[in-house]
Amino acid sequence: MLLKGKKALIFGLANSKSIAYGVATRFREQGARLAFNYVGEAIKKRVEPLSEELDGEYTFQCDVREDSQLEAAAALVKEKWGHVDVLVHSVAFANREDLTGRYIDTSREGFTLALNISAYSLTGICRAFEPLLLPGASVITMTYHGSTQIIPGYNVMGVSKAALEASVRYLAYDMGKGGVRVNAISSGPIKTLAASAVGGLKDIFVRVEESAPLRRNVATEDVGGAAVFLASDLSGAVTGGVHYVDCGFSLMGI
Repeated sequence: MLLKGKKALIFGLANSKSIAYGVATRFREQGARLAFNYVGEAIKKRVEPLSEELDGEYTFQCDVREDSQLEAAAALVKEKWGHVDVLVHSVAFANREDLTGRYIDTSREGFTLALNISAYSLTGICRAFEPLLLPGASVITMTYHGSTQIIPGYNVMGVSKAALEASVRYLAYDMGKGGVRVNAISSGPIKTLAASAVGGLKDIFVRVEESAPLRRNVATEDVGGAAVFLASDLSGAVTGGVHYVDCGFSLMGI
């Protein structure tokens, strides 16, 4: 087992169709020990049954917008585990109205909210948990091709993912001194609850299936498999990168 005994924190588990669930499933298959965050009681009621299904050891309250909650979460994890081997950041949010129409109409408040939750949160999590990450630890976040190419309707989320990818590079440099690796997975479109808010996404699924070299769309388990590699010792010299798991669609010129 590639992850036997490794302690993995997963931020962003929402439901059984989420990317975080696909990652957790593959981690469990490879022997990882799992724990999950939740935000508020309503989300807790959804996360706890999923955690039990995935043999999670515990769940913990952590709103990534609040530094005090990040610090409290790190203290709790230190008490329970002592250290962390893998951090998975699968967190993103933007107002629904900012994911339709024109990007130019994004409000200042909507822009700030999207960048805070979708991009800055990775930095906040890394800072809070850095003392618990030993040499060889791995941090993995989730991005999308709309960070570098125009995806109509992706709008402020594309800008957020661009900031997230830049953060990956700078965090990889900072944390590399302690032997910690930081990478991003750029998944192809997946029919998650979050993705349903993006206008025009249905057309993209059709386009990928018709045009991608593998002639199919991506599943959460595909992303989970790549995450296993990045979390394992097999990727010991891999850091600061954006790794595409999109059936090759990003390579197509048309």
